[in-house]
Amino acid sequence: MFPGFDALPEALRPLAHEPHVEPAPREPREALVDCAVYADGHRMPGTFTYAAALNRVRQIEMLGHEAFVWVGLREPDQSEMQDVADVFGLHPLAVEDAVCAHQRPKLERYDDTVFLVLKTVTYVPHESVVLARQIVETGEIMVFVGRDFVVTVRHGEHGGLSEVRKRMDADPEQLRLGPFAVMHAIADDVVDHYLEVSSLIESDIDGIEEVAFAPGRKLDVEPIYLLKREVVELRRCVSPLSVAFHRMQVENKDVISKEVRRYMRDVSDHQSQAADQITSYDDMLNSLVQAALARVGMQQNNDMRKMAAWAGILAVPTMVAAIYGMNFHFMPELNWTWGYPGIMALMSLFCLVLYFQFRRNNWL
Repeated sequence: MFPGFDALPEALRPLAHEPHVEPAPREPREALVDCAVYADGHRMPGTFTYAAALNRVRQIEMLGHEAFVWVGLREPDQSEMQDVADVFGLHPLAVEDAVCAHQRPKLERYDDTVFLVLKTVTYVPHESVVLARQIVETGEIMVFVGRDFVVTVRHGEHGGLSEVRKRMDADPEQLRLGPFAVMHAIADDVVDHYLEVSSLIESDIDGIEEVAFAPGRKLDVEPIYLLKREVVELRRCVSPLSVAFHRMQVENKDVISKEVRRYMRDVSDHQSQAADQITSYDDMLNSLVQAALARVGMQQNNDMRKMAAWAGILAVPTMVAAIYGMNFHFMPELNWTWGYPGIMALMSLFCLVLYFQFRRNNWL
């Protein structure tokens, strides 16, 4: 007997006793993470094939109860995805997007099936931005939602939905809202990660700001460009969802219940907050780039002034040496015993005067 057996309605308990063992497939189905049937907010026991799970849902619905299938896949190939599409009637264009991945966040509707693409993000820990090669790692989650099924397709090394499924399994009230409640839970989890990653990136930006405006410290522009690249990538994940969530509220009222749309509005608010934060980070990094370039320009000006000052100082002995290097017999002080020391002393005096003058004007 499984843990949720006592919570099932009396009419569904005979179905829970029936064994459901998936036959051995012809080829390993590594893409399948889980395939479960939910009835009245509770997970039914047993292991199902796609067709068996959908048939079980139809049986439960004939008894007057709400039920749906939740299928979880990870990086399926074309044939594995086609097996799912054949059972649940998924549109070929959406199936192609789910297999190929690398899609922009979006919301599409194919008849009564809603197709939502979410970009997942995770923060890559690092000791210093200067030593980092990557700060934000992205992935994708595609969600197909129909009247009585949810199919999730995940791409990437992170963004697993096991914790989401555990939370949903422990919350029958939320599961009773149907398959779109699962879509809300997934979107909420993804958007919460947006806020988490945004907060961590803010710490990196604060550290770069401290270096950028610290007096006497050398600033490397490369970390700023790295952060700029990662923020742009994060913005591409977050910003397009504004349109998707708006369409969800306006264009899908006939398939998404009012209660679920209320929950989605809360997710949309969090997404807008994350998008605003990322936009402010982008503006902040633009300012840092300008400040870094200005600082580099000032440093170059200082270097040029030093070079010009030393060139001016060296011009005096160069000029005198050039004059006395001419091949003339009648030149001043040529036959004077103290001529050479006198010229050297005069050149040194002029050089010292110029040196202290440049020092006083902060050129050296």
